[in-house]
Amino acid sequence: MLKLKFNSWLDVVKHLGIATGLGTIITLTFFYVYLPIITNHGESVTVPDLQGISIKALQEFLVERDLRYEVVDSVYSADLPPLTVTRQFPKPGSKVKENRKIFISLNSVNPPTTLMPDIRDKTLKNAELILRSYELVPGKVTLKPDPFRNVIEQLYQGEPIEPNTPLPKGSVIDMVRGDGHGIRLFEMPDLRGLPVAEANVIIRGNNLQPGLVFNEDSLTFDDAVVVKQSPRQGLTVRVGRTVDIWLGDPAELAPLDSLLQQE
Repeated sequence: MLKLKFNSWLDVVKHLGIATGLGTIITLTFFYVYLPIITNHGESVTVPDLQGISIKALQEFLVERDLRYEVVDSVYSADLPPLTVTRQFPKPGSKVKENRKIFISLNSVNPPTTLMPDIRDKTLKNAELILRSYELVPGKVTLKPDPFRNVIEQLYQGEPIEPNTPLPKGSVIDMVRGDGHGIRLFEMPDLRGLPVAEANVIIRGNNLQPGLVFNEDSLTFDDAVVVKQSPRQGLTVRVGRTVDIWLGDPAELAPLDSLLQQE
């Protein structure tokens, strides 16, 4: 058995220093030379921005940059062509190792559908919030004379669209809104000869208010019509005016008409 002989404590210290130095050199060489060589430490690739790149061009684009990809899902965006990248992970500008896989989302070929909500009689701000909640896009807003400022009409591609109509998500919905003024003064329409229901439609359509209906309970026939109105036809009236009507037999129209002309 080999025996080491130390002549003094100084020799012991020297040998311990040599052993410690060799151990330090070996450790540093392992972590800072050997490991970086076998793990490509320090060699990284900057992740490019893939948004808008088509799936056909993606493979070659990433291979040139020592990267790979995997499609994880599909979404829809009206701002990008079909089958192009909409989202990615890691994000653009990230530092990754060579041959790293980039996870992407592709834009769908066909947009999903939604149902048209009813935004009529809503304020403009509320209507826009409702449209966005249905993933629809608020379009242009035009004004129309009306005493209120709410949405009057909802339009898709220039045509009125009814609630619950299926639409592609991202569709643009135009709106017609009241200007808050309306036509203040106008000529009172002629309601004579109309059934009460039709007369009320015209009254409300002219931003007037239905008032009293006379003789309604005393009539014994079903074909009663308006035989008199107040204000009478042709008079200048203001928006919001209340309109009273009298019901009677259509045969009463002629004599009452002559009577009204004499007033």
